[in-house]
Amino acid sequence: MKLFSLPTPGRKILVLTGLAASTTLVLSNAAEAAVSEETAFIFNTFSFLIHGVLVMWMAAGFAMLESGLVRTKNTAAICLKNIALYSIAGIAYYLIGYNLMYVDVAPDGFIGSFSIFYNTSEAELALIGADEATDELIAAVTSNGYSVMSDWFFQMVFVATTASIVSGALAERIKVWPFMIFILVLAAFIYPIQASWTWGQGWLTTMGFSDFAGSTIVHSVGGWAALAGALVLGARKGKYGPDGRVNPLPGANLPLATLGTFILWMGWFGFNGASQLAMGSALDVAAIAIIYVNTTLAAAAGVVAAMVLTQILYKKMDLTMTLNGALAGLVSITAGPDVQHHGLALIIGAVGGVIVVFAVPLLDKLKIDDVVGAIPVHLCAGIWGTLCVGIFGGASIGTQIVGIAAIGAFTFGTSLVIWFALKTAVGIRVSEEEEEMGLDKAELGLEAYPEFGQGSQAF
Repeated sequence: MKLFSLPTPGRKILVLTGLAASTTLVLSNAAEAAVSEETAFIFNTFSFLIHGVLVMWMAAGFAMLESGLVRTKNTAAICLKNIALYSIAGIAYYLIGYNLMYVDVAPDGFIGSFSIFYNTSEAELALIGADEATDELIAAVTSNGYSVMSDWFFQMVFVATTASIVSGALAERIKVWPFMIFILVLAAFIYPIQASWTWGQGWLTTMGFSDFAGSTIVHSVGGWAALAGALVLGARKGKYGPDGRVNPLPGANLPLATLGTFILWMGWFGFNGASQLAMGSALDVAAIAIIYVNTTLAAAAGVVAAMVLTQILYKKMDLTMTLNGALAGLVSITAGPDVQHHGLALIIGAVGGVIVVFAVPLLDKLKIDDVVGAIPVHLCAGIWGTLCVGIFGGASIGTQIVGIAAIGAFTFGTSLVIWFALKTAVGIRVSEEEEEMGLDKAELGLEAYPEFGQGSQAF
């Protein structure tokens, strides 16, 4: 059911660099597009940039979703964490992460270059600085297929998405600065190393592992890192009773959480759409249209599945489960949004919604406190979506399992080590008194809703 014969992770790095030379990849180039090489260059670069802006907008979605699902006394801290983690992840990815992920990854390799900085190409700088844009200068730039920094920007916002996943799961009890240190390590090393195995043309690519836009490479990685952190950090005070009872600690602003979900849904069109990696031909644009439709259908199916299932199980519909059902549908379709039959997107998304409804209470039974449901949404649904490429998309299920297991073991193992190291060295959890007071006052010295006064402590 795939649109192209080239394995998806291979396209992630090869599509655009082979635009002009390759006809066997069935990808857009100047001849196929019936447009000039420069025109294809412009459209491909535009796709990276405008879709990257949509993915950046997901940072706002995560901030609003998490702000709505925490108690009022922790809202400002969540907002700070989200804008800070986006910034730190971007800087870390610029300094070293992109090079580790893409530069000089050996065939069948496990890691890229440890060189520092990733900057505009010499050819582009020469064109920009020239008194006259000669054909030779233009050709040197456009033969690459896209502006190199447009690709960096698009890849960077993916890293920030992974970092955002960790934030919500560990909310309301983690110190801000140790959390930011973990994000630095995640963006500079953990994420790019495992991504080099696939999108960097490493060993998983050779095996045929396929993950179009990152159900595993982005979302499950965030979920594994969050799971490791939740295990080391422990549950919020009062979340679990000594008798095994689960005490709800409801979020303070469900309209805000709903807004965040809609923003994430919108941003996902950029997330999946630009992972086509080209927009310079009719073939590419048609493929992007299919991806958009599958993305929205999967999310819609996740919503309906979560609504129906919570009605059956609890005799009432659950809004937070429904919101997470939408996100689980989106995560599920991300590994294979290019399936050509849209009915498959409905099935994939609906199962994602069902997974969330069962996974959230399962975590509570295991006393793993995930404030926003990030682990069920991003880890569990991410695994399901990656398997779907084997079930519905023609990839080897065995290879998909190997990729899931390898990336999961690496991410969870390294994250666990980093979390334990931070806990030992500087401590990662606020005191009980600070947790009771709320992280807004304890970590920031302010309140998100100061007019509530002491009443905010009741939430």
